[in-house]
Amino acid sequence: MTQQHFHYDEMVQKALLGVVREVLEDTARHGLSGSHHFYIAFRTDHPGVSIPNDLRERYKEEMTIVLQNQFWDLKVEADHFEVGLSFNRKPAVLRVPFDAVTGFLDPSVEFGLQFQRQEAEPAHDDGEPAGNPSAGTDKTPGSGDTPVDAEDSGEPNVVTLDAFRKKK
Repeated sequence: MTQQHFHYDEMVQKALLGVVREVLEDTARHGLSGSHHFYIAFRTDHPGVSIPNDLRERYKEEMTIVLQNQFWDLKVEADHFEVGLSFNRKPAVLRVPFDAVTGFLDPSVEFGLQFQRQEAEPAHDDGEPAGNPSAGTDKTPGSGDTPVDAEDSGEPNVVTLDAFRKKK
């Protein structure tokens, strides 16, 4: 068996997360233009995610937020973004590492990305997660509560855009 030198799946995921980061950076600087708006799904149990406790109780593993009409103080750093949103008329600031993002969708242009879910794993004494960081399941924002297990499906880990392309 040949040892894999390049981890293409990880490289592609990192590049596509860069697309999400760039879109959010532009939105932080200039606001949303036209009818653009974003659905962003992320792991609530991922290390570094900061959300109010009531949301963490309600969304124990994953939640989707919408950046459209009412959000504020969007800040984008190299490894995470922060945004102010209102939940049941209560303002909250969310902090989401890009590694926690599982999906991104801009329905105005039918563009979406799906990422491997990063399972929360026990940390070693040095603070580094144990195990394989690319293992997990895939889920598209708004696709329901049942994730599709990528490892059990026997299919390769592929980022698919077909579901978001315009039908002719």
